[in-house]
Amino acid sequence: MPQWLYDIAIISLVIAGICALIIAIDIFTKNPQNMWIMQVVWPVTALWSGPLGLYAYYKVGRLSTKQRVQRAKERDEEPPNKKKPFWQSVAVGATHCGSGCTLGDIIAEWFVFFVPIVIFGSHVIGTWVLDYIVAFVLGIAFQYFTIKPMRELSMGEGLKAAVKADTLSLTAWQIGMYGWMAIALFILFSPETLRPNNPVFWFMMQIGMVCGFLTSYPVNWWLLSKKIKEVM
Repeated sequence: MPQWLYDIAIISLVIAGICALIIAIDIFTKNPQNMWIMQVVWPVTALWSGPLGLYAYYKVGRLSTKQRVQRAKERDEEPPNKKKPFWQSVAVGATHCGSGCTLGDIIAEWFVFFVPIVIFGSHVIGTWVLDYIVAFVLGIAFQYFTIKPMRELSMGEGLKAAVKADTLSLTAWQIGMYGWMAIALFILFSPETLRPNNPVFWFMMQIGMVCGFLTSYPVNWWLLSKKIKEVM
């Protein structure tokens, strides 16, 4: 594996980590989000999107702070986060889904690094199955804690709505991510050389998450336009 790629991977991961830290500090010290789950979504988004995620947070995420939403309610106005262009709402919806995928993939990839899972004789397939399961559980949880309070649903109704809202979006995201990682694992490198203890693996995952965002974006457009998902 070329040294220049290793160096680029280190730089990308460090910059993304710094962006995530900046967002987390801003949220937890000065500008808490009106919807608590977004306090997790924005820093996690920056882990793969880096400076672009940082820009999106200050441009779009800051519209949903508790202070700004509360001030709008006091003036009997529509909250500023509800006024953003629809394409931005779709992007936020996609990153909301992607955060569950990102955390799920991080957890699953490190788990199988120490406890390998083989399905159909393939370690990669075993890893991807676990990735999807963990991402699905976290993605549904993210949706549950978004939809249930917004629609004032019961636990059962909230869970059902979360599954309906996130299954297609999460699957579309994972398809994009898996597609890129298949190229990285089987064409650019090999499953033996591209492992979680290699920074290049996580750099490839960052690119994979970008691909996941792109494949899930049109699905989130449809879900939001049909009001299956909530605008955040």
